[in-house]
Amino acid sequence: MLADSDTRWKWGALTARRLAPEARIDGLLLRGRATPTPRQLAEVGVTVETLREVTTAEFLRAATAPDAYDVVVLACVGGAVQAMLHGLNRAVAERDEGHPDGALDEGRTDEGRTDEGRDEGRPDGGPAAGRRPVVVTGYVGVVYEKLTDGLLLRHGADLVLANSPHDAERFRAVYEGVGAESGGVVRCALPFLEDADGGEGAGPARGVEGAEGADESGPADESGPAEEAGPAEVAGRAEVAGPAGVAAGGSGAEGRFTVVFAVQPSVPASREDRAYLLGRAVAHALRHPEREVLIKLRSKPGEHTTHIEEQPYQKLVRKLPRSDGAHGGLPANCRLVYGHMGQILDRAALTGGLLVTVSSTAALESLHRGVPTAVLTDLGVRETLGNHYFTGSGCLVSWDQLDDGLLPQADEKWVLHQGARARKPFAAARERVAELTARSAGTGLPPLTPYYTERTAPGYLPAILRRYGLTPDGSPAGGADAGPGEGGGSEPGVVRRVVREAARGAYRHGVQRVAPLIRKAGEL
Repeated sequence: MLADSDTRWKWGALTARRLAPEARIDGLLLRGRATPTPRQLAEVGVTVETLREVTTAEFLRAATAPDAYDVVVLACVGGAVQAMLHGLNRAVAERDEGHPDGALDEGRTDEGRTDEGRDEGRPDGGPAAGRRPVVVTGYVGVVYEKLTDGLLLRHGADLVLANSPHDAERFRAVYEGVGAESGGVVRCALPFLEDADGGEGAGPARGVEGAEGADESGPADESGPAEEAGPAEVAGRAEVAGPAGVAAGGSGAEGRFTVVFAVQPSVPASREDRAYLLGRAVAHALRHPEREVLIKLRSKPGEHTTHIEEQPYQKLVRKLPRSDGAHGGLPANCRLVYGHMGQILDRAALTGGLLVTVSSTAALESLHRGVPTAVLTDLGVRETLGNHYFTGSGCLVSWDQLDDGLLPQADEKWVLHQGARARKPFAAARERVAELTARSAGTGLPPLTPYYTERTAPGYLPAILRRYGLTPDGSPAGGADAGPGEGGGSEPGVVRRVVREAARGAYRHGVQRVAPLIRKAGEL
């Protein structure tokens, strides 16, 4: 499984487990800006047998080696998926040209391959021409923007997973509308939604981690001026969820009504809008002291996410007024938390609570669990916010309505059409994967056929491939192997890692500190 960010790691790891519950899963992190931290990976709650960071060239070598994978899940942004599809095609072609009889590279063995990999006519167990992994890709959540662009960048994979009947209809319509093959679209569900019939779920849930000490993982300058209260002072005592998903010291289903405000890194984008939403969450806690408001954060300062967070809520909290006239106050019944969204939602369900968000995929997870779900209209219902996706859901409400005690009731037909509460949603995908892997081990599979080629998109495709270190024909370009050596202990590898982390820190500083100042100056 190849992933390039925290949310895509979650989707990829869980999807791989749902497609092949008993299989060995190797986790590969595509080196880049959003490479997740160990804490972010652990939060998903799914284990993999191995984990390492790779470049494009390293991934292509691993995926097409004689003892390569049966299935590859590409949990990446669309451009990366497109690059890997072209790279895999080229790597398989070069391998077959060099070993037309399926002979193994010198010094390589087929240790670890299943008996199915030893076909008649291949006594050495080496790869037959056309043998390649089955390639699976999809989306990590709600698809509300850049539908056509993203889909065409994913076209060519053996399976393009659609997370709902609604998505499957839209995906096929886009492909057929441009004259592309749509047979690869397979309907399933978001992998972290448990089967409605009690079948295999998404893996173990993890605890709710209080935001105490949230600045510890970030750079030194993330903590701000010494006189300002940091998150550790704001959040109060950290509470860790127990097995039932209720904070330690709570009383289970008899605990306080829990409101979970699921925030997003880039929605809304402006400081003013994010401060407004934070202020409304705090006001709700003050108006309802009998309730507990959990502000669910995506990442700690310094961690990388799929979308850049220019205005972290941890910093905005410091500007909240306190009764003594200072800044940085949260009511006693309002906390910043990290942790596994599933278990936090279980807590809301046990206490009769609700989820509040602008347009997070957590809304679908909440609806799947039967938790009342509020999709905020305070900033409008707009495509740029993504909440337009929930039109017809019955969930569109404002903070004013929530303050008055409203608990939204979702439209059941809408919920089912979005893939929630599905029965055996991965059955069709598992069947297709099994069929293709058997064919690959036998007669081989045909080359991948992405919609974008040098002929259909000569002004677009080369730039995408170049971004991921590939030439227009899909071959690794010079220097594509830059990165730490496989041994990990050589001096050049250490130096490169230090330089890379420094570059990431500089990039994050530019986005979170410099860019907002430049925009603010431009408004003067």
